[in-house]
Amino acid sequence: MTAEHALVSLVYCSSATHPFSEPELADLLAVSRARNSARDITGMLLYRGGEFVQILEGARSDVESLMEIIGRDPRHEDVRVLIEEPLHERRFAEWTMGYQSLVAAEPKMLSGYRDSFDDLRVGDHDMIGRAIMELTLWFRVRESAAR
Repeated sequence: MTAEHALVSLVYCSSATHPFSEPELADLLAVSRARNSARDITGMLLYRGGEFVQILEGARSDVESLMEIIGRDPRHEDVRVLIEEPLHERRFAEWTMGYQSLVAAEPKMLSGYRDSFDDLRVGDHDMIGRAIMELTLWFRVRESAAR
């Protein structure tokens, strides 16, 4: 397998240039899922309070090409790649784009509840990696329970 076809996982965060409504998010997801399916890209998208965190999985050349498109998308600003790493197998093999809109925290929420992505922007690499793994696990558990 060549380096450009090697399987990678890339995690980025970005700020929306305007708050997305549920219909706008639904449109974004419909287009993203169709395009990702055509490119054999899988992953997960989280949105909360104007902030996106997305995990993309696929061939390095396809993921990097998609990141160039995302970087030029006028709906995003401050696009930052947090982690890019090789994968032996996909974590989201069944999803061209799994999605979860995070709700605002309530006073009675348990400690440890993630109510923002702020720590992903300023944290060190190890902390970012742990946070991404927590988000991935949380998302997969919720998706499995919903089936």
